Amino acid sequence: MNRMLHGIDVSNWQGDVDWERHARDGVAFAFAKASEGGDYTDTWFARNWAGMRENWLVCGAYHFARPKGDPGEQAEHFLGVIRAAGGLRRGDLLALDLEDADGLPPARVARFARRWCRAVEERSGVRPFVYTFVAFAEDGNCAGLAEYPLWISSPGSPKGRPHVPPPWDSWRLHQYAHSPIDKNVFAGSRRELTSLGLDPR
Repeated sequence: MNRMLHGIDVSNWQGDVDWERHARDGVAFAFAKASEGGDYTDTWFARNWAGMRENWLVCGAYHFARPKGDPGEQAEHFLGVIRAAGGLRRGDLLALDLEDADGLPPARVARFARRWCRAVEERSGVRPFVYTFVAFAEDGNCAGLAEYPLWISSPGSPKGRPHVPPPWDSWRLHQYAHSPIDKNVFAGSRRELTSLGLDPR
């Protein structure tokens, strides 16, 4: 296996994150929660976005999906939160956190996710990762999303060797631990990771 880059993901639950310390400890990339649904903005996102930038981490932002809502509105809200925090730069990463069905059947959850991903890609130029967990994907909630890179939560698997659920046949990010903070790996180089992000050409 290629050398692995180490990363973390955070939200308002972590409060004030010491980005300088994480960078010093070898964290190379991070995702911060930006938004949820059509109107919620994570109160710590702007500070996290700036902190990641200042410490030369590969910067990622994620949106927590609420599939009962409108995917286009949620995509625009997400991108608006990022713009308000300073916007996207070359190599920045985006992701959809797809783990709550909102009481909907899998086909409707998957349709929401496909529409959200298409809207984000069209409006930002970035193909988003899809973050999910194995059982949720195996229930059919991720149908039709194989073209989007998989960020899989599989803490029961060895680091860098997660179980890959359908519709994917490979993974790009593996969230392998939740404590004391969510920890992730990417199998590849920093350049390979940023190639999955914004290309402003």
